[in-house]
Amino acid sequence: MRRTRLTRILVRRWRWRWRRNPLRRHTDAVEAWIVLVAWALATIGGAVAGAVSAQATETALMRSRAERREVSAVLLETAPADLVDMTTGDICSRVRAQVRWTDSDGVVRTDGASVRAGTKSGATVPVWTDGHGRLVPEPMGPGEARARAILTGAGATVFGGLVILAAGRVVRLGIEHRATERWGEEWARVGPRWGRRTG
Repeated sequence: MRRTRLTRILVRRWRWRWRRNPLRRHTDAVEAWIVLVAWALATIGGAVAGAVSAQATETALMRSRAERREVSAVLLETAPADLVDMTTGDICSRVRAQVRWTDSDGVVRTDGASVRAGTKSGATVPVWTDGHGRLVPEPMGPGEARARAILTGAGATVFGGLVILAAGRVVRLGIEHRATERWGEEWARVGPRWGRRTG
């Protein structure tokens, strides 16, 4: 009930700018149009920004996945099985250990990689490399990449819409400020007459 009444008041307050009214100034109509255009642009522009951002993110993640190769590496040391995560206090399920692999050019390489805790030395473990044979983190799967793209797109939609609305608000404040100055100038001319007696 209270919300309905508040909604009616807000709608009535908004609509007076559009109705013919002797008290309505030209700037009131201009402000109403600015608000309408800002909301329309925020809706459309935000949606476009979100779609473009989501597509770009998904494309970049899929390209990253395509550029990475999974190779087999040999573990050079036994991975510790009892390391504790200092932030959570849990035993780590994955730890860093030295591995050796041969890249696509036939060069034998050695580096630290994330492996399952407790894996014995000499075991074969999968690692991911980039186009230059360097170790890189495992790329996101298609589902995870899509979820990241959706979240990025949603953030871009909200941010883009808010930027447009903020720009509309700045324009509106400028118009209001100028209208107030004009009103002050007119009052300075007309106000003193109101104090005089006529007749």
